[in-house]
Amino acid sequence: MTNANITNKKERVWVYIDGFNLYFGMVEAGYGHCKWLNIRNLSSDLLRPHQELIGIKYFTSRVSNNPEKQKRQTTFIEALETEGIDIFYGHYQRDTIECKRCLNIWPSYNEKMTDVNIATQMLIDAFQDKFDMAMLISGDSDLVPPIRAIHRIFPGKRVFVAFPPKRHNSSVSLVAKGSLTIGRKKLIDNQFPDEVIKKDGFILRKPLGW
Repeated sequence: MTNANITNKKERVWVYIDGFNLYFGMVEAGYGHCKWLNIRNLSSDLLRPHQELIGIKYFTSRVSNNPEKQKRQTTFIEALETEGIDIFYGHYQRDTIECKRCLNIWPSYNEKMTDVNIATQMLIDAFQDKFDMAMLISGDSDLVPPIRAIHRIFPGKRVFVAFPPKRHNSSVSLVAKGSLTIGRKKLIDNQFPDEVIKKDGFILRKPLGW
């Protein structure tokens, strides 16, 4: 291989997205109007000229406690699939919360397994040499151990973290090899059009309020 070929070789990037972390970060930051987000375009927009986007894995759980939320989520996931994004599901688990003072009990819903699924996929892809850089879009500190493991086992690879709004985490940034926080402009600039056409011709429409 010539020196020119070595110089021109692009850094291969796979992107791993914690869907709920990104969603609630945007909502808490007041960017709820940016939910109709084209994640492929956003991922490409976060890369540098010497980098090449190889693939994207999006991690979420199916909402199960609200038909309207379920419909909006399904529409969004189907829009992501039109961009060739791989979807991985955890569990949306029902728990209960009890008030110690009044003894009332009400349901609570929590997402489970997303951090484990992300860690598993990042490590598998590292072992299969699918990336030079893993871009993680999440601020979940549970992902610190797999980030450390990848850097220890594969010194030539790195995990870069793009924090969702309101999700910066110091423990994550300390172990990452580079980080940034996704700003409002990046979100606004990378929205889907109001209508997204699936391969079968079905038209997905941006949910009301998004």
